[in-house]
Amino acid sequence: MSLSDSFSMPDAPASDHDEIDSLPSTSTESFESEDDYDAQREWEQSLEQLQLLLTMILVPFAGKYFGRKFAYWSWARYMEWMHNVEIRWTNKTSFKAAGAAEAAATL
Repeated sequence: MSLSDSFSMPDAPASDHDEIDSLPSTSTESFESEDDYDAQREWEQSLEQLQLLLTMILVPFAGKYFGRKFAYWSWARYMEWMHNVEIRWTNKTSFKAAGAAEAAATL
């Protein structure tokens, strides 16, 4: 038994290679009219704009806001555990508003 015999694969019939599924391609010939092509192009542009809005504005803002919130929470837990200091937020709504304003200040 040689090395090439141990790794041999059976030959597949030629008909199996013809039946491989693939993604449909979008081209101008697949649309019935120029209006359909324009609508598809506008749809793709609007999706790209939404993606940019999400990745450039919303995700960084949410990350900064929740990151600061977690930092304050973990700092309070550390101070209570290590130094026996009780941390209380007296006005939670103003604390949340200040956190949102700080997160938006550098964007």
